[in-house]
Amino acid sequence: MPANDAGVLPPTIDGIWSLLHEVNDPEVPVISVVDLGIVRDVRITGEIVTIDVTPTYSGCPATKIIEAMIKAAVESKGYTTNINTVITPPWTTDWISDEGRVKLREYGIAPPENGAEAKASLLGIDPVLSCPQCNSTDSERISEFGSTACKALYKCKSCLEPFEYFKCI
Repeated sequence: MPANDAGVLPPTIDGIWSLLHEVNDPEVPVISVVDLGIVRDVRITGEIVTIDVTPTYSGCPATKIIEAMIKAAVESKGYTTNINTVITPPWTTDWISDEGRVKLREYGIAPPENGAEAKASLLGIDPVLSCPQCNSTDSERISEFGSTACKALYKCKSCLEPFEYFKCI
């Protein structure tokens, strides 16, 4: 593919996805926006890259920052970028990749579990969590909210370490 007048090669879908894997969530910098599952689609029309992004929830204070980070990353390669906010269907923690869940646990955050049993937390039933430090399931919730609204604060009764839990949505 020939470069344009500015010496920029035309964007490719794979190239943009690779770039997006390098854009980390500002609130949990160990996980990319792709692993978080908020990047829904990438389209290229001519030399314009359009990226569909779904916010984790409507009140997330990081949404605009994430969109700006995505746009900056893609535009740093010389591409014109449009960010399209997609709210239907709403984001769910089921969209976090398996690799993202591993990264969360290694970072010290208990990742949300998939499935109906995990969703019981939406009904006020505390989930059985595995401590990311020692893997014990003997834990207690300390606070409904951790460092961000999407996380709750727990304490492991075995190793006595506090940890955050990325709440199911």
